[in-house]
Amino acid sequence: MSTGTREPLYATAILAGRTVFGLLRLKPSVTGLKNLPDTGGAVLAITHFGYMDFALVEWMLWHKNRRHIRFMAKKGAFDQKLVGVLLRGMRHISVDMKAGAAAYAQAVAALREGELLGVFPEGGVNASFTVRELKSGAIRMAAEAGVPVIPIAVWGGHRVLTKNHKPALREVFGVPVRFAVGEPFTVAEGEDPQTLTAALHETLQGLVDGLQKAYPVDGSGQWWQPRHLGGTAPTPEEAAVVEAERRRLRDEAKAEQAGS
Repeated sequence: MSTGTREPLYATAILAGRTVFGLLRLKPSVTGLKNLPDTGGAVLAITHFGYMDFALVEWMLWHKNRRHIRFMAKKGAFDQKLVGVLLRGMRHISVDMKAGAAAYAQAVAALREGELLGVFPEGGVNASFTVRELKSGAIRMAAEAGVPVIPIAVWGGHRVLTKNHKPALREVFGVPVRFAVGEPFTVAEGEDPQTLTAALHETLQGLVDGLQKAYPVDGSGQWWQPRHLGGTAPTPEEAAVVEAERRRLRDEAKAEQAGS
């Protein structure tokens, strides 16, 4: 188990996060905290509605047992000078979308060494605030490493920082952030990863549904509430169209840069 005393850079990052979240007076609440292990490896399969989800989940875990999470992050983040230094110093794992085998092997090795691996199986941030189709990597890595998968839902963190919205400070101050940690499950030999991934999706959406139902702030007419609950967030279909267009423009820009 990694601790802050052994990793001063990670400890400093956690302190910075605690300070910021404290100044913002965020109001955390957790159900299922007992499902987070004090020792041993596990894949934390986390919903991804906001850019701060990784820091919020680490914050929540720190309060329980001071453990550190190794997150899998896109290579582009590692390519940024300052951010890359921090990510490598905290032993997070760089994922090159065009050559993912190395990151996969590194993640499995970390799990076998007893690390907690943070994975966002939806991929990028989901602007519809509903759980979209998952990638099967979380299940496959857990199976290969022989560790459990632990579903984690976060609700409210997207109100701090997310895609397509830049909230004013007054919107962020005092936001309730809710976490639901589901029951760990192991992948038996021969089980179909796709079937288990579909079951994981159902579990995560169920956890999110519960958090939304019990959330202490009425989201009717709000940008941060999903459409099916009376909010104005894009539907999953609308969000997928916007995301596809964003990827197209990004790929075009990269192609132009490569050709210049």
